[in-house]
Amino acid sequence: MRTHKGIPISNLYYMLAYAFEFVDKSKLIDVGTDDFDNALDLLAFLLETGIASQVKHGLYKEYVSKMEELLTVRGKIDMLPTARSRFARKQTISCEFDELSENNLMNQILKTTCLLLVRSDDVDRSRRDAIKKTMLYFSEVEPIPLRSVDWARIDFTRSNRSYRFLLSICQLIAEGMLIDDSKGGFVLAPYIDEGTLNRLFEKFVLRYYKVHHPELSSSSPKIAWALDEEYSGTMLPTMQTDIALSNAGRFLIIDAKFYASSLLSQERYGTKRVHSGNLYQIFSYVKNKASSSPELEVLGMLLYARTREAVQPNERFLMDGNEIHVRTLDLAGQFGDISSELEDIAALMGSK
Repeated sequence: MRTHKGIPISNLYYMLAYAFEFVDKSKLIDVGTDDFDNALDLLAFLLETGIASQVKHGLYKEYVSKMEELLTVRGKIDMLPTARSRFARKQTISCEFDELSENNLMNQILKTTCLLLVRSDDVDRSRRDAIKKTMLYFSEVEPIPLRSVDWARIDFTRSNRSYRFLLSICQLIAEGMLIDDSKGGFVLAPYIDEGTLNRLFEKFVLRYYKVHHPELSSSSPKIAWALDEEYSGTMLPTMQTDIALSNAGRFLIIDAKFYASSLLSQERYGTKRVHSGNLYQIFSYVKNKASSSPELEVLGMLLYARTREAVQPNERFLMDGNEIHVRTLDLAGQFGDISSELEDIAALMGSK
């Protein structure tokens, strides 16, 4: 069974499907664990398949501003270059106008990512050939530097929402697999870096509960500090949660952690211990939330992703009146087992 840092490729695909809001069973592609040598090969397959489907429906177009020398008026006349043309005895008119074009940011991101994929030996040759054929439809699209993309400012509307999954894959590749090569250019690594994989794990867990437990409010809110006096400064750190589940009576804060090498940070005299910094953090989140919401029973959880580790903590502590749990989600098992473990966590909220 081929794996990515201990995660079966099929499980990685399901994590992507949830995290990137692509969980409609009618749209899921049958992915076998033996069909891909690495994560990059899987992502190349998903991107090529998705883009080929998008091409059939037509590439997204948007109005872009153009400036051209024309014989007739179109749009607005730019007077200064037009006057220069007249002095030079040219009959052209400088016009500025908007035109529907495929050469927009979304298609530029797709093309640039695909150009990197076709140059990677970690992508199956047949997939690279398929991507090259699909790129023929992008002849009018210009590549751009992926490192310059401001992903947060990309706006999805009804006319381009089919691009959301595709651009999510591109963002994952750009942020987690794009590395500098020795020649001053960029190449793609076959593995997703640990930081990006950690964010993927967080999104997967959050989205799982949004899909399967709509009766719970699933979000990632900021927790306010329980201060004894008004404070308008900016020195206090932000308490940004990964996942929070809430209903009328309970509020569960989940801090998701993906550590490829070890789930537990210390080993003394043969005894492993929970990361102290992680425990301090979740305790702080819980106590500050409990202070501001006395009507709620506030719980906290450290949720570790286990891939290769033999130790699987399953602990419950009662700290100053609040429950703190430490759980491990075994991403190396069957996806049905992963779902069962997530359902056990939801049961803490009284969900059926």
